[in-house]
Amino acid sequence: MDFRETSEHRDLRDTVRAITAKFGPEYYVPRAEAGEPTAELWAELGHHGFLGINLPEEYGGGGAGLVELAMVCEETAAAGCPMLLLLVSAAISGEMISDFGTDEQRRHWLPRMASGEAKVVFGITEPDAGSNTHRLSTVARRDGGDFLISGTKHYISGVDEAEAILLVTRSGVDETTGHAVLSLFIVPTDTPGLVATPLPVSAKLPEKQFVLHFDDLRAPAEWLVGEEGNGFRQVFHGLNPERITGAALCVGIARHVLHQAAEYASTRSVWGKPIGTHQGVSHPLAKARIETDLAALMTTKAAWLHDNELPAGEAANMAKYAAAEAAGAAAEAAIQAHGGNGLATEYGLMPYWAISRLLRIAPVSREMVLNFVAQHTLGLPRSY
Repeated sequence: MDFRETSEHRDLRDTVRAITAKFGPEYYVPRAEAGEPTAELWAELGHHGFLGINLPEEYGGGGAGLVELAMVCEETAAAGCPMLLLLVSAAISGEMISDFGTDEQRRHWLPRMASGEAKVVFGITEPDAGSNTHRLSTVARRDGGDFLISGTKHYISGVDEAEAILLVTRSGVDETTGHAVLSLFIVPTDTPGLVATPLPVSAKLPEKQFVLHFDDLRAPAEWLVGEEGNGFRQVFHGLNPERITGAALCVGIARHVLHQAAEYASTRSVWGKPIGTHQGVSHPLAKARIETDLAALMTTKAAWLHDNELPAGEAANMAKYAAAEAAGAAAEAAIQAHGGNGLATEYGLMPYWAISRLLRIAPVSREMVLNFVAQHTLGLPRSY
């Protein structure tokens, strides 16, 4: 068992961090405060081949895996620019189109996703379904050779930046279980019958949230991803990459805010010496750093399992839980170390607190992770 990173991985981290550092918090924080996309950084990462690093080489990707994409997510965040759409477009949509899309879908979408020209966001969440995918009510029904889609999606990220939505629909009912049978479609965002309404949130983020309404949207059969009715397996194949890259993003956020806090505590002097000499300041930061490094180990393990086609659900859930908790603790400790300055726009910590707080809820809540571990790891009776 060798915990040393390869020279290629070290070079990958260094390069991504160097590119992102040219933008840094000076770029990210004003855009988060204003709710403006980080389009310039996205284009730069795409130009250098990092947005499609996990996509097949034959479709313009880097031919690497989730381990490498997680590094991209972590290092951009560690340089002060956490990008939620890396989880959505690069991880979920990229992996699912690569694995289940038709040759035509791969040729059309993957090269432009890899270059940064196109984003494909993910539409699964509904107001009355929450984490219960079996209760999805957005329906796709056959109409000749096409499908008609009707329903509502809630809290869908980045629709204003996206060219298409990878949409999860209910296309039938399993007669033996009564659960929804799911089908996935790639739906261009300019399709008639789709109305996207901004969903105001108080968290300061570059990525906007939307409510989507589908009113008999006509979807040609060639928009169907994989087999009709096989969407449940496809969705859960895509959720592990989202959780793993979400964990990597959290690790990077924690590294960034802890670095800033350590620098501040080393130079800020109130009683004649730096405040970092006081254990009341240093210990919370040290504790958060320990938790961050532990979360990073589980994140790497989960990504490695996924890339080697081994069961990754348990590790992905644990990584996401540990990393989100670590990022939250790091943001809290960093704000507290800054005192009143922790809330000042000048120091730019609040957007990182907001995204770390969001990631304790999404893409899977901490409570649902605990349910998973209780049932599948500990063998306890199912609680929901």
